[in-house]
Amino acid sequence: MLQIKRKEEIYNFLLEVAQELAKRKLGSLIVIAPKEKFNRIYEPLYPQLVGKNQIFEKGFRELMLKLAELDGAFLVGDDGTLICFGARIKKSKVLPGYGTKHAAAVGITKHIDHSTAILVSEETHWVKIFREGKIILELDSSKKAPRIMSKVVSFITDHDTALIATAGVSAAITGVLPVVIVSGTYLAIKTASGIIKKGLEKI
Repeated sequence: MLQIKRKEEIYNFLLEVAQELAKRKLGSLIVIAPKEKFNRIYEPLYPQLVGKNQIFEKGFRELMLKLAELDGAFLVGDDGTLICFGARIKKSKVLPGYGTKHAAAVGITKHIDHSTAILVSEETHWVKIFREGKIILELDSSKKAPRIMSKVVSFITDHDTALIATAGVSAAITGVLPVVIVSGTYLAIKTASGIIKKGLEKI
C-alpha cells in the first residue's frame, strides 16, 4: 500500500511541475522508470552537479523548473530519485510530424517496460503522457480538481479505466486504451469512431 501511495505522490508532483512548465511556455521531457533500466541508454549533456536526490526535497520543484530551460530530459527513478537532468536519450523513434522530444518519448517508453514519459510541448503548451510508445493522455495547464487528478494519476500508473468510464465510454473499445484529453472544462475520449466529450463539472 505504501508503494502505491508513493507512486501516486511521484506522478502528482511531476504532473504539477509539467503543468507549471506548460504555463511558462517551456518545453520539457520527464521520464519515469525503474532506476536500473536507465543504464546505458542516455548520456548527460551537462555536468551533473545536482543528481541522485529525491524530488520531494525542499526547493526541488523550483530547481526542476529552472533546469527545464536546458536541453535534454529529466530521468526520474520510480522511487522518486532524480537520476539525471539534461539527458540525451539514445533510444528514440520518430513520430511523424513531431520533433526530437516526441521521438525520445516514443522510443524510451517502447524500450523500457513500465516506463512513462511526460512531455511538455513547446508549441501547444499541453502535457502529453506516453506509455509503451503511444500517447495515452493529453492535459492542459489549468488547475484540476483533486478528484480529477486522482483519476488521471490512476489512469497513467495503473491503467485504471475509471477516468474513461466517467465519460460514459466502455474501456473495452477495440481492446486498447483510447487517448484521453483533459482540459480546463471538459474530458474528451478519442476513439476509433470519433471523440466523446463530457463537461468536467459533471464528473
